[in-house]
This record gives sequence, structure tokens and C-alpha cells, in this order.
Amino acid sequence: MAQQKILIVDDEKLVRWSLRQKCEEWGYQVLEAEDGGTALRIAHNESPDAVLLDVRLPDLSGLEVLERLKQSGEGRAIILITGDPQLDDAKAAIKLGAYDFIGKPLDFDELGVTIQNALEATRLRTEVESLRGEVRRRTGYHDVVGVSRKMTELMNFVRKVAASEATTILIQGESGTGKDLIAKAIHYQSTRQDKPFVAINASAIPETLLEAELFGHERGAFTDAKAMKKGLFEVADEGTLFLDEIGELSPFLQAKMLRVLEDKVIRRVGGVRDIQVDVRVIAASNRDLERAVREGHFRQDLYYRLAIISIFIPPLRERKEDTLPLVDFFIDHYNRKFRKSIRGLTEETRRLLVNYDWPGNVRELKNAIERAMILEDEPDLRPTYLPFSVAQPHAGVTAFEHTSSPPAGGQPLENGRWLPPLLIPEGGTSLEEVERALVELALRQAGGNQTHAARLLDISRDALRYKMKKFGLMHADEEESAAPAGS
Repeated sequence: MAQQKILIVDDEKLVRWSLRQKCEEWGYQVLEAEDGGTALRIAHNESPDAVLLDVRLPDLSGLEVLERLKQSGEGRAIILITGDPQLDDAKAAIKLGAYDFIGKPLDFDELGVTIQNALEATRLRTEVESLRGEVRRRTGYHDVVGVSRKMTELMNFVRKVAASEATTILIQGESGTGKDLIAKAIHYQSTRQDKPFVAINASAIPETLLEAELFGHERGAFTDAKAMKKGLFEVADEGTLFLDEIGELSPFLQAKMLRVLEDKVIRRVGGVRDIQVDVRVIAASNRDLERAVREGHFRQDLYYRLAIISIFIPPLRERKEDTLPLVDFFIDHYNRKFRKSIRGLTEETRRLLVNYDWPGNVRELKNAIERAMILEDEPDLRPTYLPFSVAQPHAGVTAFEHTSSPPAGGQPLENGRWLPPLLIPEGGTSLEEVERALVELALRQAGGNQTHAARLLDISRDALRYKMKKFGLMHADEEESAAPAGS
């Protein structure tokens, strides 16, 4: 580990000498300055880890030097030292960013501990900032890829929303368009970026548990409530709560949600007191909420409250010029993840990817590239390992239909449903690929609503989610929410 540098700034030579002796004894490399101007020059050239700064200097005050050192933006611990400590000076020093304020005559034992603590605090702060920067890099605008005019305009709008004081935002778009990425981009480019970003999918949690998950519960509120638990609104205080699939909320929870948005207070399940919260709520839905309002499935007042700022993400089929940039992004991502060196696409693969409509949007494209990257052993991705629905776009099956007369070649089923003709490509296919295509088509017809898709396939929702996970159709956050507690 490199020797840490301490800059001693004091106009008294004897004080500098005694401090040097002690600091070198403690294992630090020592730099000296007798005035503020010299201190600023040395700090700029040598980047000390800590500064012992006298308040009274011949040219500048210690507070002026402190302010200029902090303006440089470099992370360093600054400890002010003076023989005439004033409360106002101490307050001003701490406000300007000093770690501590120590009076003369010096207690070297106290000073040694203070320096150690200051250096450790600075190190931890630097690590935290580095981690936050990495989080922003991974979850901010960098993962929102798009060169089309629609996406350029969208991201310009997102930047304005992120910088605003808006506390309710509604993101709408088809399943797989990247609503979660837009929500993260808003959070990590806002003044709340250093506070929590908490996400929850309303459709992935049973209604009986969702209330306690959002609002928390008091001890004894219900059978398993053995201790008080904060809800996600409290966890996200001063930060952002991303509530995905808000269209799945029950009327009861819609009413509670409206109260939170209006009054900025929540009440835990079983609680008797209101708790103030400061949370930016970003809601998302792949359903047409205006239509849900007209049909009486979603509260009009809640919709208008959420839609003060409304963002619509266009589906991938409406911005095909974004397909290949997204493919390049995913190839680079999976090259690093799988330690491979795929360089690109064959011409046929490129044609298939661009011409396909991507009903599952960016998520489906990402899953298709991941699958191909895992299986491909040539330098370029070939059609061989693309999903059946992409490689054979006209050889799949269409969704079940309720109709009074069968389509040409269709087979009758129960309850008035018909199975349209199945077309098998000349080269053949596997039952697994057909099953995957059916699941994809059911999800597409259901607009991403898993309950509706499961009903179309005449299977349970759990069975559908199992198949989605099996075929790589489930998003990472959905997989986590689908995992049993404690897994």
C-alpha cells in the first residue's frame, strides 16, 4: 500500500516541525506549507490524502483555503487547527466540508486518532462514490440504446423529467420495451440518485401480501407478523419507488395508493399513526390504462394523478433502425459475460433480425441474442441458433381464436375454440420450439398479461411462468420475484 501523504499548513515553523515528527512517526509522508497560497499549489501538484490546516495564515484565512481545496473536487480529509477556536469558525468549517476542528495546544493522541478516522472516512466515501458511479453506468442511460428519432426524442424528454421535481411519473409501453430501464435512468440522473431505488412488480405478488409489502406492517397485524416491518414506501424514502404493472392493483390498493400520492403519508397494516414519506413514484404498465378507466377497472382519479408526467416507449417494430445497435450492445455484453469473442452477424442473420417484428420487443431480442451467443461456436452468429419464431417467421402457429366458424384447415376444440392450421417447415422442427412459439404468441395476444396468456393456453399462471423461465422469456427481475422466499 502506498504511503499516505499529510500536508501541514501553519505559519509557525515550530508547530510544523512538531507535527512533522509525529506524522512521520505514525508512518505518513509529510509535506509542509507556511501560507495559504503555497498550500494550494502543493495540494494541486502532490494530491495529499489529508491536510492539517491552521485557521490563521498570513495571506489567506484557513476557511478560504478549505473552501478552495473542496472546490477542486479531490477527495481528501481536512482537519482545521487553531489556538483560538471560535464556535462560528467551527460551524463554518464543518459546513464547508472539514472533517474536524481541533484546538491548540494539541493533544497528539487525539490528533493521531482523528487523522486515522478522517483518512478511513475519506476512503470509504471514495469507494461509495465509485460504486455509485458503477451503478449509474450500469443502470442509467448507458443501457438505453437507440439511434432512431423516436428514441432520441424520448431520451431528451426523460432527461427533462429526471431533472424536474415531478414526484409521480407514468411509463407506458408494451411488455419488453424497457420500462424498468427508463425508470432507472430517471432516478440515476435526478437529485435523488444517492437515495434508494426500489422496484416491485405488482403482478408478481399475491394481493393479500402486496399491501404489507408496500406499506409495511406492525407486529401482530396478522398471523405471521412476528415483528414490525417497514414497507417499500418507507424503504424508498427520499428516493424512488418503481411500481411496475400498476394496472394490476386491486380497487382497494388503488384507493390507498391515491392517498399516498395526494397526502405523502402511509399507514402500516395494523398501525394507527400516519408516517410521512418523500418518494418519487414511477408507475409503469403495459396495459392501456385509459381504456381500463373507461371500462371501470382502474380509478380515474388515480390515473390522472399518475399521468401528470406520462412517457410512452414505442415498440421495437416501430423503430427498426434501433435493432442492429441493440444487437451490437447485447453481443458486447454477452461476450464479456460468457468470455466469448463473437464479432458480429452473418448477412442472413442480419436480415432475419431486422425483418422480424419482435412482438416481445427489446426483451425478446435480448433473449434471442443470449441464446445464440451461448450456442454459437463460429466467429459470427448464424441463423442456426436463432429462436424458431425468428429463423422461421412464417412457419409458426397463430393464437387460439373464439369464432363461430373454423379457419381453413382448423381443428375444432372444446368451448367453441378452434386451433388454426399448424405449418411445419420442410426441414422439420422440435415440439419444444412449437411450444415456445405458442407461449410467445399467447403472451403477445395477451399484451404481456400473464394471467390472460395462461387462460388462452388453458394452463395455470404458475405453469406459464415455469415455461417462460424455461424458454428464457422471463425478465431477470421477474425471475427473482418468482423465486420462493428465502431461496
